[in-house]
Amino acid sequence: MKRTGTKATTKTTHRSGRQRPAPPEDRSYKVLNKAVGTAQHRYDMIADGDRVCVGVSGGKDSLTLFWFLYERLSRIPISYTLFPCYVDPGFEDGFGGVLQDFFAQTGWPPLRVESTDCGIVAHSDANRENPCFLCSRLRRKRLFEVSAELDCNKLALGHHKDDIIESLFINMCYAGEISLMKPFLPMFGGKVTLVRPLALADEKDIQRFAGHLRFPEFKNPCPSAETSKRSEIKALLEALYRGNRKVKGNIFRSLSNVKTDYLL
Repeated sequence: MKRTGTKATTKTTHRSGRQRPAPPEDRSYKVLNKAVGTAQHRYDMIADGDRVCVGVSGGKDSLTLFWFLYERLSRIPISYTLFPCYVDPGFEDGFGGVLQDFFAQTGWPPLRVESTDCGIVAHSDANRENPCFLCSRLRRKRLFEVSAELDCNKLALGHHKDDIIESLFINMCYAGEISLMKPFLPMFGGKVTLVRPLALADEKDIQRFAGHLRFPEFKNPCPSAETSKRSEIKALLEALYRGNRKVKGNIFRSLSNVKTDYLL
């Protein structure tokens, strides 16, 4: 585990009585704070009294998500309870214990670590074609189970704008359908709602923010980490973005501007 960037100072008292990090002196904080606030108001993601299970992977996205959800509690007119949870996929050299220590040292609520064999099962001989899809599905299933155990009515995940665009292309290219990650998705008859508060945020701003706050960096032990279908799609899209800086914004806007009369 290593840290990068400039350490943020601690100034403001959180409702819990602990000190919370002051907003970093960086444009990325303002940009991300606006994106999270806009998503909250547009989709009414988290309400007063909600119990929110937060999926934590140990990456920059989920740590940034938790930072904002926890930080916002000190300055918004609603109150909710956060339950961070990390689903360990079962690979060797896992970092669940170190991630728990980071949460404790930061003064965040205790991180629940769920030990599973999701990654092992997904990479078994019976499932060679798409291990990432199955692993993700199994880990998300466990998060829903944990949400039910904790009586949480919301499950928050750290997917951002780039993830949403990539999911569209993955589903078109490899599943033959037009679908994507929705920012707000009631499930199981409304018993729990999946929310993505970073849905309007750009990955580059999250990277800059995470570096500024010196979030820990963990090596992903997954054998498919560098060769997934998502990596292929990301490389394709980055080439498009380099050719025209308007492409990314146009793709994202098109997701809410679908002309069904011109579909098959």
